[in-house]
Amino acid sequence: MATIKDVAAKAGVSVSVVSKAFNNYADVNEKTRQRIFAVAEELNYSPNIVAKNLSSKKQRTIGLISSGVLNNNEKDTNAFDIFKGVYTALEETQYELSIFLIDSQKQKQKSYAQFCRERNIGGTILQGMRTDDPYFKELIDTKLPVVYVDIITGLENKLIGSVSIDNRKASFEIASHLLERNHRDIVIMAGTKETFVNMERIKGVEEAFYSYGLELTNSSVLFANFSEEEAYLLAKDYLKKKRPTAFLCFSDLMAFGVIRAVTEAGLSIPEDVSVTGFDNLVFSNYSNPKLTTVQQDFVEIGRQAAILLQNLMNNKVDKNQVFVEHELVSRDSVRTLE
Repeated sequence: MATIKDVAAKAGVSVSVVSKAFNNYADVNEKTRQRIFAVAEELNYSPNIVAKNLSSKKQRTIGLISSGVLNNNEKDTNAFDIFKGVYTALEETQYELSIFLIDSQKQKQKSYAQFCRERNIGGTILQGMRTDDPYFKELIDTKLPVVYVDIITGLENKLIGSVSIDNRKASFEIASHLLERNHRDIVIMAGTKETFVNMERIKGVEEAFYSYGLELTNSSVLFANFSEEEAYLLAKDYLKKKRPTAFLCFSDLMAFGVIRAVTEAGLSIPEDVSVTGFDNLVFSNYSNPKLTTVQQDFVEIGRQAAILLQNLMNNKVDKNQVFVEHELVSRDSVRTLE
């Protein structure tokens, strides 16, 4: 395998000139640069990305650290859509992407800061993180530019940014959608207590209830950890004791679990029980009935996260917090009560 020394020898230049050519230094003559590239292609030489970063004035690798990708549910494409958005934003730049897939709840082997140091990563995007993750705070405390997806830290740090929809506003809207249709006995199928989006969505529901002179009680909130199976079991058990008029779910996956439990209980949707979701997964338009939900553009969230991170790395940030537009999608799973 050819080395940088082989390229330098055949091109008749020094190793440092070859390195500068690949790192786009302005003091390398364009004719020389093209000769070096031609020799590199002839010798099938490809610069090592980490070594390239180390020799460059700018770090050219962006990290994407994602939790919950391997959740064994084929319906959940959210994380992959975020990947797609990140890649879309980077494909025409000179940045490389390094991906680290972890389980935020079980992560104990390697800190995120260590992962970034080992690969000389210049900035990173965190997706699917829990706020009780043992390495969450460590990365906040470093001097590494970080963009969080679906977490707003509230810290005054110019190196930290966040991208998400306005989760509180979105949950307020879908809760109001049920309340406007005269639903009052509503069960909230919430996600994971320790996630920022879950806390924000509960606040939005509370605000919607308050606007109707109602109070959200603890007994009306079930935590299914964004899991279809857990939502199914919780709804199945709940329906043995009571029959609400609606389930408001903080994810489409949980809504699918609730729909299964309601159907197995011999009840019809929406005639007996209404169900709403959150995310607008592809399957939501094909469920029976079609699911009323909140549309999140995960590809755009990923794209905006990559753009914001590049701006943070280059000190070109006007605002550290970006909200991507969402939309309430009204379908067939909610009925108006008389």
